[in-house]
Formats: sequence, C-alpha cells, structure tokens
Amino acid sequence: MENHKAWNFFIAKEGISFLIPSILVTIFFGLMGWDILLFLGIIISVFIVFFFRNPSRMIPPAKDAIVAPADGRIVEINQCEEKDFLKDRTLKLSIFMSLFDVHINRAPTSGKVIEIKHRPGRFMMANMDKSSQLNEQNAILIETDDNMKILLVQVAGFIARRIVCYLNPGDILRKGEIFGMIRFGSRIDLYLPIRFKPAVRLGDHVKGGESIIGYLT
Repeated sequence: MENHKAWNFFIAKEGISFLIPSILVTIFFGLMGWDILLFLGIIISVFIVFFFRNPSRMIPPAKDAIVAPADGRIVEINQCEEKDFLKDRTLKLSIFMSLFDVHINRAPTSGKVIEIKHRPGRFMMANMDKSSQLNEQNAILIETDDNMKILLVQVAGFIARRIVCYLNPGDILRKGEIFGMIRFGSRIDLYLPIRFKPAVRLGDHVKGGESIIGYLT
C-alpha cells in the first residue's frame, strides 16, 4: 500500500480538494469587497481545516498494546459472537466519532490485511447499537504478528456518507499507521480475541494511534 503514515501535512489528503476551492472562492470574495461572503468563506475554510485535521501522534511501542483506531468516545465494550469473519466469541469495543473528533483512522496493531469487505446499508446515528448491523460499513480483517485475528469495521453514520479505506488484501500495516477515514460523524467497531484485556471504560475519550485501549495477553 501507499505509505499514508508518511503524509505529515496538517490536513488529510481528502481535505485538499475541499480546502483549495474554498480558499480561492474566499479570496475572490475579498477582492470583490463582499465582506459578508468573505467572512462566510473564511468560516467554511476554517471548518474544512478543522474537520480534516491530521495531528501528529506518539505511537506506544509496547508490542501487546492495542491502540485506538480512531478519536472518539467508547460507546460499547461487550462480548459477542462474530459470525461473518472470526466465527467465534469475541470482545467488541466500539468508538463513536462525533463531528468534532479527528476522523482519520489508524491501525490498532501491526499485522497483515487478510480480507476487506464493503457492505452497503443504512445511515442511522452511529452511536446507536443497531448501526453495527444495519449501517453501510467496511470490514477489515487483520492478522497480527502473533497470528491472532482482529476485525475492524468502519461504520458510516447519519451524516457520514463516505468511508475511505486505502488498504488492499495482503498489505502490511504498522501500529498507528493511517489507513483511511470516515467523513462527518461515524463509528469504528473492533472485534478482538476474548482474552483481550480492556484498559478503557464506557464514556472514555481516546485518541487514534496514541491511546492504549487494552492488551492482547
């Protein structure tokens, strides 16, 4: 895969196509002396930078540590049966990304991408439990360096209508590496081995690629 982790610009690549036209139009409004439209253009440009921001992150070196794949709030930690990919009892951990969170997604652990499957669906509020089953989503099966399998699912939300994933089957991921994003409010579900030990609680806010959410013991 293309090394998106090496992209150190202040916003995600997907934001460039929004930011440049916004800046050009804003400059035009300024040259024309249209103060109200100039102010509106500045506000829109600032929002684009804010939404697509790409802050640097310190990736924890601990090998058995699983990091958050996204910024957001922990909305679910439960055991469940994952019947489509892992076909086993797992621990499900879900992160809800609000409109104000960083929407870049990062690899929770190092490993190899085994399978990717996109599934169309609805656009319910991503903080609802039913969104995991009914919403449009993109599932990524990862095999860790220790031959354990982890399923990561990008879930679209009520406002989010675009799931971005740079990966292909066979790609090798590094922990904390950028692999995609979801626009405008969304959710990520992680299905982990049952022996996974969470280090977070419901309601905790985490940072993608930096916050340790638990350990594979």
